[in-house]
Amino acid sequence: MIERLIDAGGLLILPRLRVQNANAVSGPLSWGFPAPTAFTGFIHALERRLAESLQVTLGGVGIVCHGFAAQTSKPAGRYARVFHLSRNPVGKDGGAPSLVEEGRAHLEITLVVAVKETLDDYEGGLLMQTAFETAHGMRLAGGSLLPPRNGKRYQPEWIILPDQIDGQREVFRALRRRLLPGFALVQRDDLLQERLAELQALPASYRVRSDVPATALDALLDLCRLNFEPGAGTESKPDHVEWAIRKNPGWLVPLPIGYAGISELYAPGEVANARDAETPFRFVESLYSLGQWIGPHRLESLQQLLWHTEADAENGIYRCVNRYAQTLPSTASDKE
Repeated sequence: MIERLIDAGGLLILPRLRVQNANAVSGPLSWGFPAPTAFTGFIHALERRLAESLQVTLGGVGIVCHGFAAQTSKPAGRYARVFHLSRNPVGKDGGAPSLVEEGRAHLEITLVVAVKETLDDYEGGLLMQTAFETAHGMRLAGGSLLPPRNGKRYQPEWIILPDQIDGQREVFRALRRRLLPGFALVQRDDLLQERLAELQALPASYRVRSDVPATALDALLDLCRLNFEPGAGTESKPDHVEWAIRKNPGWLVPLPIGYAGISELYAPGEVANARDAETPFRFVESLYSLGQWIGPHRLESLQQLLWHTEADAENGIYRCVNRYAQTLPSTASDKE
């Protein structure tokens, strides 16, 4: 197992944040829990606001979900559920604009934020209160944060991280129990690559198009949908076949993790109607990976929990990464 020392002096815990009407459509191919980019962007915006009074660097965020309620309903006579949509009178003439479908969800989450600076109890307490109050005045994934509730479990927390790995592990063991009940979001691109290799090894007669090998998108769809497959017959009834849903290795979900450039990097102001005329511009498409929800008690280190931003402007890759899969001894043994 890979063991790294966390490059942080402490942890800022923002517990049980209630987000109302968060964006549930983070990419063109999927809907559900907001993408990790929404939370890394929220932490980056929080760091910039804190800079007005405190000089701290926030590096990495852990995402733990305690509740998710999609705003959907099932109209009479419809088989599928649909999103609750609004048609607000925001047109220039006071009339209703054209209807654009938007998915919304209510969330209850805990964010575990790594703080690079080493702060004492007083400085950490000041950061904790300032960040908590500032966060509740911000938007997260397009949604609004509701006022905090009373009680110890809803109050922010500052934890000083020891320099030694053993000390950090002990701190994390105590922390992960406080994250229950809930589920932590981790990245499992290793399972995606494993499934892609299996699909590409299948005979040509098993493919949708025998002349086209399976792609990463085929593997992603195969892992995230319900696959009904025939089972083997019993000894007494060898010709009897029962169909059942294939069991996936864990609670897997498609996950938009960032963007890939599809054009060159243009100089600031070179592209007309860009939102920012002072920043280089590039056309992009969404990047997808595979995510997994697991109980925090199954995590062994902070590296497995935290999400980080990663940018490779030369190759046009802007994404979020989580190192859970890299810390596993063997991905093949993870199947449950």
